[in-house]
Amino acid sequence: MKFAWIMPPGRTWDEKKGYITTALESGINHVLDTVEMENIHKLGNISVISDQEEADIILVGKNGEGDSTLHLPMNLDDSKDMAAASSFKRKGKTVAAYVEIASKKHEELARNLGRVVDYLILVGKDWTIIPLENIIADLQSEDVKLIAAVSDYNEAKLALETLEHGTDGILIQPKDFSEIKKIAELIEKIESEKYELQPATITRIEPVGSGDRVCVDTCSMMNIGEGMLIGSYSKGLFLVHSESLESEYVASRPFRVNAGPVQAYVMTPGNKTKYLSELETGDEVLVVDDTGKTKVAVVGRVKIEKRPLMLLEAEFEGVKVKTLLQNAETIRLVNEKGEAISVSELKEGDKVMVYLDKGARHFGMSIEESIIEK
Repeated sequence: MKFAWIMPPGRTWDEKKGYITTALESGINHVLDTVEMENIHKLGNISVISDQEEADIILVGKNGEGDSTLHLPMNLDDSKDMAAASSFKRKGKTVAAYVEIASKKHEELARNLGRVVDYLILVGKDWTIIPLENIIADLQSEDVKLIAAVSDYNEAKLALETLEHGTDGILIQPKDFSEIKKIAELIEKIESEKYELQPATITRIEPVGSGDRVCVDTCSMMNIGEGMLIGSYSKGLFLVHSESLESEYVASRPFRVNAGPVQAYVMTPGNKTKYLSELETGDEVLVVDDTGKTKVAVVGRVKIEKRPLMLLEAEFEGVKVKTLLQNAETIRLVNEKGEAISVSELKEGDKVMVYLDKGARHFGMSIEESIIEK
């Protein structure tokens, strides 16, 4: 997962505070600062990267060799930054190294530190000139997260997309507040998954009695066309529409998907699934629109009640999938035109959008294995 940290500009707490709160509101909860650790922790659940030993992540290189405060030794085996990083790692600490790539010697220091620390922060004046891709390639087999320091959206995009994978994260050194939100939106876009949906033909619809049905209430507002991928078979999930449409029976609840019975699967980030019965407050689920674009939503609560159910079976190119849904007018799927259609109006021959997975599932993860579901 791509991520962002922030290094707020300014000399006083009042100058820094606005940048940190803007970052926190944008979903960025890691702050690099060597002075204001106590004040930062008062703002919320924030991880502080600092050279103080009480920091959540200990920083080496800032006010050291990494930023040229100290001269680099001729022999990098004598590096003070390397010695400090190694010492903290032996104590079981999480360590980040900060290196300004001011010379070939600093590039070599960065590579050496990358083999020791948990995070390597790379700082350069121009990433189109600094050999960022060389450092990424050299350290790709190491257990280190690479972070590029950036000041604006364009630099962030370049760093995150360099080579095939780019850096793991970025350290924002913002020039103004607007860049923080723009970069946060960029990361969300990069991380969003896309699912290829297919129009499957309804082949069977029938009531099956009652069961424990799950409503998933999220902390996000869903638009018309958005819902969740739900199904009784892991190989095929139906796009179940959110309750973002108003009805003559109930008011719109755009944060909710009336998802199906407790045993059904729901798609979660990383192409993983969970049983609906497993979802809890604070879990993440994928919200999917009619084109297959996704965004992550946090579960606010899960409501389980006994309700009448109906069985839906659909087929696409010889592959049959099934699911169970509450038998109610307010429960909707999405047809091939991207329109929400109530299960009470569905009939055999109608087409609805489904996601077909080529692999099987083992503990919610897609694997290359054949499996029979019926």
